[in-house]
Amino acid sequence: MEVQVAPLRAWDDFFPGSDRFALPDLKDISRWNNRVVSNLLYYQTNYLMVAAALVSIVGFLSPLNMVIGGTVVVLVFLGFVWMSHNKDILRKMKKQYPTTFVVAIMLSSYFLISYLGDVMVFMFGITLPLLLMFVHASLRLRNIQNKLQNKMEGIGLKKTPMGIILDALEQQEDSINKLADYISKVKD
Repeated sequence: MEVQVAPLRAWDDFFPGSDRFALPDLKDISRWNNRVVSNLLYYQTNYLMVAAALVSIVGFLSPLNMVIGGTVVVLVFLGFVWMSHNKDILRKMKKQYPTTFVVAIMLSSYFLISYLGDVMVFMFGITLPLLLMFVHASLRLRNIQNKLQNKMEGIGLKKTPMGIILDALEQQEDSINKLADYISKVKD
């Protein structure tokens, strides 16, 4: 299946007034995770634009350190994903505690970058965009269009870059997983 780029959502939909934002239910981690995954999939192109702007600014100010920092984070991410596919204990941790898994990647990257170069590049060029994405995805309430688009992604009708990353982290909406399993059983 060919990877498709998700459409850029209207900026007034991406960041409207406070009426479309609410604190997540911290007692229901599964529901919070579904909200984050859903928003990451739906607004992925908007997140990419915001991250690209921040990375461009930091990259312009310190290009070599930005390349080093980006390379380290990508290599650490790929290493953690590879290890989690080969070690059951890491796979279980990644599935049950996705935030811990991402924090471990970021801390490992931080220590490697502090050894190799400029930590401020890491903080502003890599960590800040990820933090902004997570905060927005956590606070933004989902709408019907958001849920419909994510179902299409989840059952394989389309594949996007964020969908590939979330698959590598084994983070998908529970209802999407159940529907995809049912469809694959029907096909067999």
